[in-house]
Amino acid sequence: MVTPIVMPKFGQMTEDSAIVEWLKQEGDKVAKGDILFAVETDKSVMEVESFSEGTLIKILVGVGVSVPVQSVVAYLGEPGEAIPAAPTTSIPAPARAAPPVAKPSAPVARPAATSAPVAPSAIGAAAPTPAAPTRLRISPRAAALARQCVIDPRAIVGSGPEGRIVEQDVKVYLEAHDYANLRVSPAAKALAAKEGLDLIALGADNPGRRIEVAEVERAIAEQPKPLSKMRQIIAERLTHSVVTAPHFYVTVAVDMGEALAARGQAKAAGASYTVTDLIAHACVLALKEFPALNSATDGRTARWHSRVHLGLAVNLDQGLVVPVIRNADAMTLAELSASAKALVDKARAGKLAPDEMSGSTFSISNMGMLDVENFTAIINPGESAILAVSSTINQPVARGDQVVVRPIMKMTLSSDHRLIDGATAARFVNAIKTKLEDGGLWIALTS
Repeated sequence: MVTPIVMPKFGQMTEDSAIVEWLKQEGDKVAKGDILFAVETDKSVMEVESFSEGTLIKILVGVGVSVPVQSVVAYLGEPGEAIPAAPTTSIPAPARAAPPVAKPSAPVARPAATSAPVAPSAIGAAAPTPAAPTRLRISPRAAALARQCVIDPRAIVGSGPEGRIVEQDVKVYLEAHDYANLRVSPAAKALAAKEGLDLIALGADNPGRRIEVAEVERAIAEQPKPLSKMRQIIAERLTHSVVTAPHFYVTVAVDMGEALAARGQAKAAGASYTVTDLIAHACVLALKEFPALNSATDGRTARWHSRVHLGLAVNLDQGLVVPVIRNADAMTLAELSASAKALVDKARAGKLAPDEMSGSTFSISNMGMLDVENFTAIINPGESAILAVSSTINQPVARGDQVVVRPIMKMTLSSDHRLIDGATAARFVNAIKTKLEDGGLWIALTS
């Protein structure tokens, strides 16, 4: 019996996903539990197992194609069985998602200074598909000459009926661009033809020089490449946040001496805490005092959250993710530390479930390990603020009439001005500062 394989739904907000790799090919035998394909969602790359057994008789969705969840992507059955004339959707899924496994992604250029540590959670459909290009009207002889010369005929103005490009148009174009004097190695020409590059454009980029393979390879590397779905969603969310939420920023400098000393004493006693653990716990304590910072608004209504679900931005090769510590306000420092470590380890191993990256009410982005003096962050949609934490740097500071060197860490709070006033933001970030500088508090919490 023919069994449809459908695109699973990864998380409540996921509307579509793209297959990045088929692990089975048409004609392959499939057993229950075999990995069929890998899927790129808006947050991670996951593997999909088969819930049935049989032969993969038809693949309907190729690599790189984004389809709605519950769409049929393939069929299992017996060799020679007929498949339905047209795939259907919303069929109970005979495939289940395996635990997510990190997959290598294509290298993505990252900005030198990260000012947008925001979770790439799904907020709707993927970027719209570009419109189909206008049909090129060209005669067979003209097309053959263009291919032979390795040029792009779309730049040629046709003189034939309805603008059709004829062979003479190509010859005029080649003469106008001095193609006869263009110097190119045979290997470079073959590679340019294979990659669909234009030798005239390459010659313009290398005037007076012979075009070698290196120049062609450089042009290939510079060609536009589609962003991963994660990067597309990050871009979409950042734009949405900046456009809809009026951001303002408050920065304070924190003397971390007392907190670091307490952390050192705890480590000597066998309890290991990160600086992020201390900052996170201080934020949770301050959020209890300032509920507006643990709220959200759509510009018309305000929603107060009774619990603190703390997001911690984690940088991965594919982009930024924000695992969420749920009910952080009910945790001790030790419990919060253990939960943070477990989630960050899962994030770096690519094993976070979608629900572990959604629902945060306040987020922290700590770039302290990157030798950063100060930066600002963009608010994660659905929240009203995010705290950007910079590196702890020994700096001279005034203490009474003396100048001493202290470990100073700058924190910048980004707030949504629709919900939070400047004075409230200043009091909140100073409440975090006061707690971090309270040596007695940290000795009590880490003992």
